[in-house]
Amino acid sequence: MDTITHTLFGLALYGSVDKRHFSKLEKRALLFTTIIGSQIPDIDVVSQFWDTEGQYQMWHRGITHSVFMVPFFAAAIYWVTRWIWKVRSQLFFWMATLSVFIHSTSDLFNAWGTGYLEPISSVRVTFGTIPIIDFVIWGILIGALVITRFRKDIPKHLIYRSAWFVIILHIFVQTFQGYIIYNQYSNYEEKALSASFIPTAFSVIGKSDGEVSIYNASFFWEDELEVTLTSNENADLDTLFEKRPEAKTLYEWAPFVVVVDEGDTLGIYDPRFYRNGQSFLFEYISRKDLEHENP
Repeated sequence: MDTITHTLFGLALYGSVDKRHFSKLEKRALLFTTIIGSQIPDIDVVSQFWDTEGQYQMWHRGITHSVFMVPFFAAAIYWVTRWIWKVRSQLFFWMATLSVFIHSTSDLFNAWGTGYLEPISSVRVTFGTIPIIDFVIWGILIGALVITRFRKDIPKHLIYRSAWFVIILHIFVQTFQGYIIYNQYSNYEEKALSASFIPTAFSVIGKSDGEVSIYNASFFWEDELEVTLTSNENADLDTLFEKRPEAKTLYEWAPFVVVVDEGDTLGIYDPRFYRNGQSFLFEYISRKDLEHENP
């Protein structure tokens, strides 16, 4: 999920706790706990500043998003709250645990996926059933905020707990639909799912014999073939990997890629992010540039 969504998750977790008997210090400590816990797995973004080998795509959402890191992050946040605000209740540890767990787990549902089982497995776990920016989730949480302003007769924590229930239901319904649609394309050797920004709409990407097809699919309309792409599976990628280490990382990171070997261009891209004739995850080299390097 995006940074705004994770921040909203942190605020919603804070709102879901009954704080009517909390002191000001306890409220501040809890807000710190849920906000930082909802953001801390993304601490891996700093790795891009020292990445000299094109590994950032693999590092981001890697070990810091592992389910095995959850208790370590939670313990660190808990001890910071004890040090700054002198709170000792185990509630703060468990809220930190829940915050970090929600961040790492929610990221499984979009196409980027995470290294959820690192270091045991380097496989990127991805369901592709929720877009990275889900405006339905934004709407639910903003709606909960509005209700708390106008319905003073309802305890705030109950409103936010209800919002969490609706979010979980939304994710369940989206994932159930995505699972059914995904399994309808069993004729492809490789396939992937990517949720659209429109609820209930998905892109299904299938690859067989060097041909990649992208379909617009939903329970509510007939599936439509959007585009068919040709992947040059016989292309020699050694030079590409040597000159663009990011390309090798993308090749290992993506479920599968489209290989481009046309004219002066040699490259690969992830078809899950193919929009308007191109993918924004595209790593390539120009043979003309290579000629200038090696006259």
